Amino acid sequence: MKQLFVTDLDGTLLSTDSRVSPESAHIISELTRQGALITVATARTPATVEPLLRNTLTTPPAIVMTGAALWDRKTRSYIRPRLMTPEMAAEATAACRENGLNPMTYTIGRDNRLHVYVHGALSKKEQKFIDERTGLELKRFHLLPAEAAPECYPDTIVIFAVGPIAQVEAAAAKIKNDTDYSIPTYPDIFDPTTGMTDIFAPGVSKAEAVLELKELTGADELIVFGDNINDLPMMAVADRAIAVANALPEVRAAAHETIGPNATDSVARYIAENFRG
Repeated sequence: MKQLFVTDLDGTLLSTDSRVSPESAHIISELTRQGALITVATARTPATVEPLLRNTLTTPPAIVMTGAALWDRKTRSYIRPRLMTPEMAAEATAACRENGLNPMTYTIGRDNRLHVYVHGALSKKEQKFIDERTGLELKRFHLLPAEAAPECYPDTIVIFAVGPIAQVEAAAAKIKNDTDYSIPTYPDIFDPTTGMTDIFAPGVSKAEAVLELKELTGADELIVFGDNINDLPMMAVADRAIAVANALPEVRAAAHETIGPNATDSVARYIAENFRG
């Protein structure tokens, strides 16, 4: 039986220092050399996935941006990205601006980098968000004047906005009323008065992506690992859903099994014990 192991990153594979521990990296790399199919499913972009997995060998594509695309680590290229149509991007951009938000438009360039376009003066939250991500090899920010803002950009894969949570929720509600986009909206874990939203094309989810990857790899069994609410969709479609001990109660309740916490290399150790190589 061919197995496909897919793990969330933050709070699941990553330890409490937000890194893949040397032990987990070693275990996963050795299992991969034995033929194990192991990869990640994350809301992160390849710009931060690649540095995190620098010392970890994996062969199946990574699921990035909550399932909006697959990322081939060997060729450093996107596979089957779910791009927004120009009409979708224009509607989402307008809804953000109408609610006082300054949308950040993520596009896939011909160089396989993410190019992020932001217009006008930045709030402190927006500036902090950009500062923490500037300088990454696979991401480029383009800060432009407000008067240069187009209705939309081509090859848009996600539109992101950060601001007061009431404004973020109002923008998301307007878009949901008018369309069937996928719109994860969540509070800042350090400041609950601040909200964030990612606006994707319809159908984008970790669930759709793991099923697509299962078919792509020809796997017979799909085993997934998670800790948070956005992992529930992929857990629902998996043959085996595993929660780490530090997962939210509703995630543990939805899992077939709960293992140790992310701080003790639990995901890597579980795969080592259950891989039928």
